[in-house]
Amino acid sequence: MRLCRPALAATLIALAGPAWAGPGDSASAVNPPAQQNAIIDLLALMSGKCTTLRIAGRDFACKVVAYAHGDKGRVNFAVAVDDPSDENHVVSFSGENGKRADDNSYELPIDRMLLNSKDRPKVDGLPVPAEQASKGVCRQTGNFAARKVSDITCSATDTEGRKYELLFVSDGRPASVRRVRQSAPSIQDPFK
Repeated sequence: MRLCRPALAATLIALAGPAWAGPGDSASAVNPPAQQNAIIDLLALMSGKCTTLRIAGRDFACKVVAYAHGDKGRVNFAVAVDDPSDENHVVSFSGENGKRADDNSYELPIDRMLLNSKDRPKVDGLPVPAEQASKGVCRQTGNFAARKVSDITCSATDTEGRKYELLFVSDGRPASVRRVRQSAPSIQDPFK
């Protein structure tokens, strides 16, 4: 799993850059200008197991799950998919305006799925994800400031009716949290 962490971190950084849908992408894939020029300012990698990872009706295992907070307020729960046919298979539940109910729970409304694969166009050698408008929610139990995350559940449905589900359960090891750069505090910052 440690070998997957650098690849996922590089992919997450690419997620924050300009995104666009290439030829052949679904007409409902969106790539809003708000995503452009965002910079990941906080990255947390968690170790554990995806007891459920279902993508458009197919079950998968995961390699690693990460939380990425962008300086423009966008948050991604990214999952490196254990897909033997595609080393670049990453799905991200993406949204804004997450809220903490208390010190041990966080909820993020999902408004798009970011879908990455070996077939995606590349920028600087990294695949650029297709963005699929979606509705859903992710819930995290635990606290990044304490480096303890118990579980993450996500459920979303895209505009074409495809469903995405995640249930990640931590193995108890501390999350690896990196503040990449300081930004203005936002409602999604897990340290605020």
